[in-house]
Amino acid sequence: MKQISILLADDDDDDRLFFSEAIEQLDLDIALNTVVNGVELIDYLKHPETRLPELIFLDLNMPIKGGIECLIEMRRTDILKNLSVAIYSTSSAQKDIDECLIHGANIYIKKPSDFGILKSILYKVITINHQYHSTGLSKDNFLMVI
Repeated sequence: MKQISILLADDDDDDRLFFSEAIEQLDLDIALNTVVNGVELIDYLKHPETRLPELIFLDLNMPIKGGIECLIEMRRTDILKNLSVAIYSTSSAQKDIDECLIHGANIYIKKPSDFGILKSILYKVITINHQYHSTGLSKDNFLMVI
């Protein structure tokens, strides 16, 4: 399995540390990069030298540019529109979940406070996403029309 590139966008120092420690304990080859707000996220993704990540974990409530604004911009930008985006938020409000779905998030994860649960969730999301990309599945060939 090749190295999996993951990007976490979260303004909370403790949440980034908690996430990073969980990633380190997974038995996967992961390169993790982090940014602290939406402006940094978009600048990082649009930088010509950036290797685009296979998966982005995106917090909703960030200063300067929030997660929804970032998601909308990514989905409207050709080089970014097909990136896998996992919303990673403390909110469990149905309106937030619905808004993320409408704007093209791939999955919505409520931040768990339990470290073991976080590791389990991350492992599942990362391995399923990696299998999806490494087996050649795409939205174009996922649906069989008869």
